[in-house]
Amino acid sequence: MSEMTGQQRFMAALRREQPDRVPIWELIVNDPVVHALYGPDATYDDLVDAELDGITVVENQRMEDIDETHKRDEWGIVWGYGEDGIPYPAGHPLASWDDLASWRPPDPDADHRLERLQEVIERFGGRKAIVFLGHDSFEFTHYLRGMERLLMDYVMEPAKVHELSRMVIDYKARVMDRALEMGADVALTGDDYCHRQAPIMSPAHFEEFIAPYLAEIVEVAHARGVPFIKHTDGNIWPIFDAMIETGIDAIDPLEPIAGMDIGEVKEAYGDCIALCGNVDCGELLSRGTPGQVVEAVKETIAKGSPGGGHILASSNSIHPAVKPENYRAMVDAGREFGVYPLDEAMVAEYREKNYMREISGEEYTRFSHA
Repeated sequence: MSEMTGQQRFMAALRREQPDRVPIWELIVNDPVVHALYGPDATYDDLVDAELDGITVVENQRMEDIDETHKRDEWGIVWGYGEDGIPYPAGHPLASWDDLASWRPPDPDADHRLERLQEVIERFGGRKAIVFLGHDSFEFTHYLRGMERLLMDYVMEPAKVHELSRMVIDYKARVMDRALEMGADVALTGDDYCHRQAPIMSPAHFEEFIAPYLAEIVEVAHARGVPFIKHTDGNIWPIFDAMIETGIDAIDPLEPIAGMDIGEVKEAYGDCIALCGNVDCGELLSRGTPGQVVEAVKETIAKGSPGGGHILASSNSIHPAVKPENYRAMVDAGREFGVYPLDEAMVAEYREKNYMREISGEEYTRFSHA
């Protein structure tokens, strides 16, 4: 097979086909790792150019400075910034449902909304798969209300939750549609539904308050002929069937420490969705050795890649605590051992292994699907 472009490789995997080699991608790569590998002036885009088959893009949000460590976005959400530079929600504009009467989402058609996407298309269009990271209804409803309030609202104020979810999804669907019309290759929503142990909400609440809106934004992608990746961390087994029913084309990132063994997922759902992940970034990439990383990559490929339909990635992101040498080892091992046809002896040997059990012991097995 002749060598494919990153875009061709990525898109073939999402169609559950077998490309020339397993694509390599990452939802997020934070600057400390980029700078350690490529120098202080290097950017995420430079890393993508050199190493990855896809690039992730988000919409542009204008931010208002509040003080040295806090900003307010166009939704009215206050974001705090720690020493690592990663934002976290620190203030919720809809503390009372009375506030909803005078609150509206920002303009999804604002001229600045897709400026970053245009830059990425100009640099990478046709060479790398351009993944537009948006949201469905869950993440922004809890940013706006606060997580504890929202979960109580599921019981006490269901009509209000649907009213707010409708406002959020109308905005998010419009931005997604604009991004796909402009030229993004893949749609993705980043709402995290689960902790390591279980979903944040009950399966019944997922099906009532989240799945219908997820299905709507999946349909936005499909109407444009574009595949849809659903990202969520944690133990998703209790809601996996409901997620599949919304029409998603792929799942990311399959967190092994939460019991999401890629071999089990491949066996259960590999005939209907593609898989992204499943190299642990909490213990392995942050505290392990390059040799351990290589072994984990071989196992991940052996379990997830046979027949195609797998994109190699971490179990969440390449965050600031990841050792740069471990990420280097992960990418190099993916290139070495992910060439099709896969080594049959390697697949036979490594599909029986379980690197997370060796790293985390009972903490891993406690939440296993089995």
